[in-house]
Amino acid sequence: MRTVVDFALPQETYAPHSIRIEGHLTLGGLFPVHARGADGTPCGDIKKENGIHRLEAMMYALDQINQDEQLLPNITLGARVLDTCSRDTYALEQSLTFVQALITKDTSDVRCTNGEPPVFVKPEKVVGVIGASASSVSIMVANILRLFQIPQISYASTAPELSDDRRYDFFSRVVPPDSFQAQAMVDIIRALGWTYVSTIASEGSYGEKGVEAFTQLSKESGGICIAQSLKIPHNPKLEDYDKAIQQLLETQHSRAVIIFASEEDIRGVLNATKRANQVGHFLWIGSDSWGAKNSPIHQLEDVAVGAVTILPKRSSIKGFDEYFTALTLENNRRNVWFAEFWEENFDCRLLSSSKREDTSRKCTGQERIGIDSKYEQEGKVQFVIDAVYAMAHALHSMQRDLCPEHPGICPEMESAEGKLLLKYIRNTGFNGSAGTSVVFNKNGDAPGRYDLFQFQMTNSSTPEYKVVGQWVETLQLRLEDLQWPDGEEEVPISVCSLPCKTGERKKRVKGVPCCWHCDLCDGYQYQYDETSCRLCAYDMRPNPNRTACQPIPIVKLEWHSPWAVIPVFLAMLGIVATIFVMATFVRYNDTPIVRASGRELSYVLLTGIFLCYIITFLMIAKPDVGVCAFRRIFLGLGMCISYAALLTKTNRIYRIFEQGKQTVAAPRFISPTSQIAITSSLICVQLLGVLVWFAVDPPNTIVDYDEQKTINPMLARGVLKCDITDLQIICSLGYSILLMVTCTIYAIKTRDVPEDFNEAKPIGFTMYTTCIVWLAFIPIFFGTAQSAEKLYIQTTTLTISMNLSASVALGMLYMPKVYIIIFHPELNVQKRKRSFKAVVTAATMSSRLSQKPSERPNGEAKTELCENPSTDPMSQATKKTYVSYNNLRI
Repeated sequence: MRTVVDFALPQETYAPHSIRIEGHLTLGGLFPVHARGADGTPCGDIKKENGIHRLEAMMYALDQINQDEQLLPNITLGARVLDTCSRDTYALEQSLTFVQALITKDTSDVRCTNGEPPVFVKPEKVVGVIGASASSVSIMVANILRLFQIPQISYASTAPELSDDRRYDFFSRVVPPDSFQAQAMVDIIRALGWTYVSTIASEGSYGEKGVEAFTQLSKESGGICIAQSLKIPHNPKLEDYDKAIQQLLETQHSRAVIIFASEEDIRGVLNATKRANQVGHFLWIGSDSWGAKNSPIHQLEDVAVGAVTILPKRSSIKGFDEYFTALTLENNRRNVWFAEFWEENFDCRLLSSSKREDTSRKCTGQERIGIDSKYEQEGKVQFVIDAVYAMAHALHSMQRDLCPEHPGICPEMESAEGKLLLKYIRNTGFNGSAGTSVVFNKNGDAPGRYDLFQFQMTNSSTPEYKVVGQWVETLQLRLEDLQWPDGEEEVPISVCSLPCKTGERKKRVKGVPCCWHCDLCDGYQYQYDETSCRLCAYDMRPNPNRTACQPIPIVKLEWHSPWAVIPVFLAMLGIVATIFVMATFVRYNDTPIVRASGRELSYVLLTGIFLCYIITFLMIAKPDVGVCAFRRIFLGLGMCISYAALLTKTNRIYRIFEQGKQTVAAPRFISPTSQIAITSSLICVQLLGVLVWFAVDPPNTIVDYDEQKTINPMLARGVLKCDITDLQIICSLGYSILLMVTCTIYAIKTRDVPEDFNEAKPIGFTMYTTCIVWLAFIPIFFGTAQSAEKLYIQTTTLTISMNLSASVALGMLYMPKVYIIIFHPELNVQKRKRSFKAVVTAATMSSRLSQKPSERPNGEAKTELCENPSTDPMSQATKKTYVSYNNLRI
C-alpha cells in the first residue's frame, strides 16, 4: 500500500508556507490555515478548526484514495497545499504557484558559464485545485485559474456570484450556493412571523452577495422588509463594530439580524453587543460561516444564546476522527503548520523560538488530541473529503476513457486540457463520505441541503448547538424545540409595526411596505381587508369589532313608550267624554237645549271630535299598508268635519245678523238641511284630496335609516313608518287649518252678538284657543325635523295637538249644555217661541241700544226702554223687554 507519507519531502528546504506531496497527479489545495494579520502583516493566528482540520481532511482523503485499488489504480495523487491567511489578495499571490508549470519560458538566450544551456526543474503540473474556503478568496483565485483552464472545486465558498458559469466557468463546489441558503433564511423568517429584519455582511463577495441574495428573495416572497443593511469593512476596528450595533438599535423593533460574515466579524459583532449591554436583545440568524462552530462564540455564549444558524447537511466522518486524533508531531511531519497547531491546541511551547509568549509551559510531544485537549470535528471536513473525491472520480473517469489499455497515465491524459477534466467533474456522481449523493448542476453547484441549528442553554446550563430542523428544498422547522433569550416562551417579535387591532386598517409608510400606521375604520365603515375600509350599505352598520356589516335594528313607536302613553291616555279620556256627550244628546234629543244647539250639526261636530281622538291610535299603531291608508284618511278628516261644522254655524250666525241690519227677510240656506249640505260639501273637498293622494302615491311603509343615523353606529336605528313626509302631513292638515282660520275670522266678526245668542261666543273662544294650540304645534313639529327623536316628538306633538283641539271644542261647546241637562233640568224648558222676524228685530234693537246716545241716529233714543222698578203689572204693557234666544233654534 502506498501512502502520502512515502512521498513527503523535508518542507523547510522547499517552501516554508506550503505543503508539497509528490504524486503522479498533483492537486492544489487552498486553506485558511491562519487568520488575517493585523497592522499590515499578511497572516495572523493559526485557525485550528477552519484551517488545520480542513487541511488534514484533504490529507486524509488523499490517503484513502491512494489506498483504494478501485479508484485511480496505479495512480498516486499528490498535493501542493497553500495557506490563504483568510485574505484574498494574499491568496492570489500564493495561487500563482499553481500555474507556474503552464507558463512557457523562453530560455534560448540563456547559457551557463560553460556555454551549455541551463537545466530548469519544471514545477509539477497542478491538474485541479481544492478550495478555497472564503468566497472572496475563491473569486479572486478563480479569475486566475480560468485563464489556465485549471478546474477548481470549493468545499466552503457559497457566494451566489460564483454560480455565474460565464465568469467562473471552471469553478465548482460541493456545497450549495448562498442563494439556497438565503432562501432557507427567508423561509425561517417567515415561519417565525418576522417581517422587519436587519442584515450584517462582511465586506467582500461572500457577505455582500449573500445579503444581496437574501434581500432579493425577501422582496420576491413579500412580507419581509430590511430595516438596516450594514457592512463590516476590511480590517475593521472596534469602533466599526460598535457603530454597527448602535445603528441596529435605531430600529428597536427589528430584533432579528441576518449575518453573512466571517468568523472574525461575527466575534466582533457579538463583542460589541456585549459592550453595549444588549445581551438577549438581538435574534441572530447566522449563515454557514457561523454554522455550528464554537470559535465565533468562544467566551461569548451568553450573547449567542437563541441564535439560529445554517450549515449544509453534514455528518461527522468517523474515519477522520480516528485519523486526526492519532496525529502526533512524530507521524505528521508533512504538515508544516502542525507544530504551531500543537502549541495552540495544548497551550504549550515547543521551542524557545516559539511565537507563543502567553505561556511558559513546554510541550512534551506526548500530548494526545481529544484526550489532553477538546476535540470536535469541524463542520466542513465532510465537504473537503467530498471535493477531493469528486476530483478523483473525475480523473478516474477521464483515465478510463483516454487510457483504456494503459494501466496508469497515458500521454493523452498527460496532454489533456483542463476543459476536458471540467466536463468529467460536472458529470460525476457518487455517494459521498456521509452517504449522501455528490452531484453538480450545469453551473457547478451542489443541491441545497441544510441542517438548522440553534444555540441553546441545556439542562446543565452549558449552552450548545441543537438541531432544530432542516431545509431540503422546503423548510422543516420544529418550533416547539426552539428556545429564546431571557426565557421567552413565545417566539419573539421582529416587526416594524405591531399588528393593527380588529377594525383598524393599515396605512403603509411610503417606501417601507412592512411599516404602517393603524387607522380605525370609523363611522359606518368596516374593515374590508387589512389595508382598506369600506362603507356599509345604507341599511347596515358595522358590527362591534368592525369586521363586517350587520342590519341596523328597526324600531317604531311602541305602546309602552312614554311618548305614546300620554297621547293614548288623553285620547281615551276624550273618547269616553265624547261618547258620554253623544249619549247624553241622544238621550235628551228632544229637549230644548239639544234642539236649540242644532242637533244635526252637533252630531256631525261630535263625530269629528271623536275622529280626532281616534287618530292617536292610528298614529301609534305598527305601520302597515292598511294602517297607513287609514292614517291618510283620518289624519285630516276629523279636524275637517269639526271645523266644517263650526264654520257652517258661525257663517250662519254672521249672515243672519248682517242681513238683519238691512232687512227683516231671512237669509237663504239657514235651515238644518242646508247646514248639513254645506258641511258635507266642505268635507267632500278633504275626501277628494285624499283620493287624489291615493292615486298619485299609493300608501306603503318604509324604513327611514336617516332619521336615527347617529354618529355612533351602535346607536343607529331604522324607523319603520308610513311613507308620509312632513310636507304631506301639513298639506293633509292644511285644508282643516284653512277651515279653522276662516271659522276664527267669523268668530271675531260675530263677537258682538248678544251674550246669550246661542253659541257664537263659545265658538269664538274655542277657535282662539285652537289657533294658539296649532301655532305652538308648527314650530315644534318642524323644529325637531333633524332630531334623532323626530319620530317620537312629532308623533306625540301631532296627537296631543289634535287631542287638545278636540278637547277644547268638546269642553267649551258641549260641557255647559251637558251640565245643565243633567244637573239643572229645570233650566232645560221651552220658552215662548218667536218668529224669525221678531228675533232679528229684537237682536238688532239690542245691538243698537248698546251704543252710546251720541252715536245713535236722530230720534233713536226715544226707542230705548228702561227697566221700571215699579211692580205695577199694568206697567208691563208699556215696557219693551229683550227677547230670550233660547227659544229659537239657530
